[in-house]
Amino acid sequence: MPTPGIPRPEYPRPHFDRSHAWLGLNGTWDFRADPDGRHGADSGDGYDQRITVPFAWESAASGIAAHWLRAAWYRRTFTVPDHWAGQRVVLHFGAVHHEATVWVNGTEVAHHVGGYTPFSADVSDALTAGEQLLTVRVHAPADKRDIAHGKQRSMPRTDYDGVCFTPSSGIWQSVWLEARPATHLASLRLRPNHDLTGIDVEAAVAGPAAGGASLELRVRGEATAVTATAGPDGRLYAELPLAAPRLWSPEDPHLYHVDAELTSADGTDRVASYTGLRTITVDGETLYLNGHRLFVRGVLDQGYWPHTGITAPDDTALRRDLELAAEAGYNLVRKHLKLEDPRFVHHADTLGMLVWAEPASPGHFSPASVTAFAEQIEPMVERDGNSPAIVIWGLYNEEWGLDWDIPGDAAKQRATAEAYDRIKALDPTRPVIDNSGWTHVKTDLLDWHYYDESAASWATTVADLLSGARDDFPVKLGPDYVVHKKLAVPTQPLRGLPNLNSEYGGGFTGLERAWHLRWQTQELRRHDRLAGYVYTELYDIEHESAGLWDFQRAAKDLAGVDPAHVNAPTTLVLDVTPVAPGRDLLTPVPDFTVDLRVSHHGGDPVEGAVHTAWTPVYAPAPQDPGGAVPGCRAQAKPYVLGAPVTVPAVLPEGWTSGRLHLALVVDGTVAARTAVDVDTRTEPHIGDDPAAGTDG
Repeated sequence: MPTPGIPRPEYPRPHFDRSHAWLGLNGTWDFRADPDGRHGADSGDGYDQRITVPFAWESAASGIAAHWLRAAWYRRTFTVPDHWAGQRVVLHFGAVHHEATVWVNGTEVAHHVGGYTPFSADVSDALTAGEQLLTVRVHAPADKRDIAHGKQRSMPRTDYDGVCFTPSSGIWQSVWLEARPATHLASLRLRPNHDLTGIDVEAAVAGPAAGGASLELRVRGEATAVTATAGPDGRLYAELPLAAPRLWSPEDPHLYHVDAELTSADGTDRVASYTGLRTITVDGETLYLNGHRLFVRGVLDQGYWPHTGITAPDDTALRRDLELAAEAGYNLVRKHLKLEDPRFVHHADTLGMLVWAEPASPGHFSPASVTAFAEQIEPMVERDGNSPAIVIWGLYNEEWGLDWDIPGDAAKQRATAEAYDRIKALDPTRPVIDNSGWTHVKTDLLDWHYYDESAASWATTVADLLSGARDDFPVKLGPDYVVHKKLAVPTQPLRGLPNLNSEYGGGFTGLERAWHLRWQTQELRRHDRLAGYVYTELYDIEHESAGLWDFQRAAKDLAGVDPAHVNAPTTLVLDVTPVAPGRDLLTPVPDFTVDLRVSHHGGDPVEGAVHTAWTPVYAPAPQDPGGAVPGCRAQAKPYVLGAPVTVPAVLPEGWTSGRLHLALVVDGTVAARTAVDVDTRTEPHIGDDPAAGTDG
């Protein structure tokens, strides 16, 4: 039961819920730094500070704000509730970076390595009468190159240090106690059955009376109850039929909650979980969700917050980031290089936001780093596999932890393929990306990361990649260092898989970011073969200013661009190669034409009238879409770019520049919007750089 005033008081594990018998241990703990390793578990001196759990000790929210501290100790007391008598008491840690050793009353009860994966320990045999003493030592190496650390900065630095952030060490997810019988449910795996008419259940029972234990399963709101008996190995299988199956989708995120009651000679254990009925499949170059074509409109989310680091300040903050993504028109969030707090996944399940989940990366290639990376995969699938929101598993990113050299090293290719095989063996129901963005070895989706500050070369390179005219693209690794990354090694086919541009964006200021967002996304929508995109990124982080929102999640000045219009299911594509922000189209005379096409991702064709309205440059779209252009109607079939429609326009009298807003109005409702900034002053302006788009 949560205590008022305690940080992160909510039950931490929604997909394996024993909240009827839990006690949160977040809050104020004793703390001592131990950079020289002088202290032991049995020494009580040196606890001269207080830390707020679960915030990393680098963060202001922890009350410590210590940087590059390599070892420290935590201590607190707790009392086991009287009504837990006769039960086993289990201590849980959501995540501790990086190596944790745990004692209860001086008895070592757990040792765990891995900064993003959960762990637990049955502490019953270490308990005494009355108050209990809990002690935790954490080792957080400054040199993180051989460990899974994601975007945390390392010293010595990694190859990608320039896009890393303040380290987050120590306890950074919730700590809590649970009570359960000696024979108990160890896991409860829920998946939709093959025809989406029920739920397949696979459970594991652990304890002295596991074999022969009886598990009753009920779906809340359904009349059917199913009972299964565990075999000698403690495994059991069952199917829960559903009378009127209701599918989970972003439009209708319906969840089925399953109550499991295990009965054995040791008593009764109760666990709740949930899932949704949905399929995510690949057929040729197309992704399908529940049998309907899915176009991914995604955004990168790295999971950092001011003052609290990689821990969300509260549960609302996790949910709010998903809501921001939805407000901007996105249907998927790529949680980048971080096994996020499980409540983030829970909120995605309830809100209907699709998730691309992936583990943290190591810093360079070595036997130790390959092992550290691989050891995250099973805990990730075990913890979050019941989630209907997760539709893509990611693995490596841009060859990070592989020394940026997959094509030239068979050992690195082997490590990548083995990671793919490992996760597919655990979960064959979701597509997997082996090495996001750069050279693929063994993958279900062919994604690529392409950044370009030139609208012209951006459009040309995207078109060439999707047409097959080229199978590489330029990557700028330094101020004067550009390499051309191959899409895949020779053994991985380049055709017959869905294509995604899973990182893109350009510009430094909000105005520039918005300009690139609008025009680059338009070019992605021009190509019917594309299966989707992931924009970089949702919000600024520390020194990175690439977000649609700032680090505080406050709105940025996007120069009148509404991301929701850019990312809408129905959008308008202009046959324009823009020159520069504020000067998309240069015309020597006030009257001109622009060709417009419709990109429509819906179930039925769309057709409507084109309306136009003028505002000053950088102004947002007016609520009134303006007047209909006589004889100007545009249409499109689902996932087929519409034919061009020529739209005439005239700058208002006396204007030398302005923003032309174009809208598609269908049955009186605005279905799509875009805009083009027009300038009659055709001489070059400061900031116009016609040579900026060379591939290098």
